[in-house]
Formats: sequence, structure tokens, C-alpha cells
Amino acid sequence: QVQLVESGGGLVQAGGSLRLSCAASGRTFSSFGLGWFRQAPGKEREFVARISRMGVYTYYADSVKGRFTISRDNAKNTVYLQMNSLKPEDTAVYYCAARGDPMGSFDYWGQGTQVTVSS
Repeated sequence: QVQLVESGGGLVQAGGSLRLSCAASGRTFSSFGLGWFRQAPGKEREFVARISRMGVYTYYADSVKGRFTISRDNAKNTVYLQMNSLKPEDTAVYYCAARGDPMGSFDYWGQGTQVTVSS
């Protein structure tokens, strides 16, 4: 079991930056692969980025590649999402998620944090 709590969302102008954080508690943090997802109003939740247990491997959705960076600090039990060059279409509730099986589904989810990008 792992509990996830996101923070760092807010309102930012287009072209600006935000850094989201997700603090975890519970079982050994480094045993989980982590990801960020987002859900815009009226749309389904979509994948944004993921990172392997030791942070060696990362993968991004095409829509954020080159603008967003996922990272993790296993000593602080925290995963981050640095978001640069934000666009209005990045507006969504952002969720972090964890999975114990590197090839399985994400089983644990945070409550989400709102990101709003104004034009």
C-alpha cells in the first residue's frame, strides 16, 4: 500500500512554468514505478509521463515531450513533474500514480492537483 499526495498546482500564464510534487508514504517508495496523468474537463484521463523505480528510464506523451520532465528523489519519497512552456491545452487536474509491477497497471492514485493555464 502507498499513499500519494500531490501539490504545486495553480494558475499560470501561457509560456510559464510549474513544478508539481507528489509525496508518498507507506511501503518502500523505490519499489514502485511512478507516473503522472491528467484529466481535462469533459475528457478522459490521459497519460503524461512515467519513470522507473530507480529513475533510469522515463517516457513521455508526445504532447508534452520536450516541455515536461519527470524525476524522482527516492530519499525524499517524492516524484516531480517540471512543466515548462505551458499551453492552455495543458489545463487539467494532474494525478500521480504508482505501480508495483513495472509492466502492470497503476494501482495507487493521488487526489489530484489543478493546473490552469491562461492564454
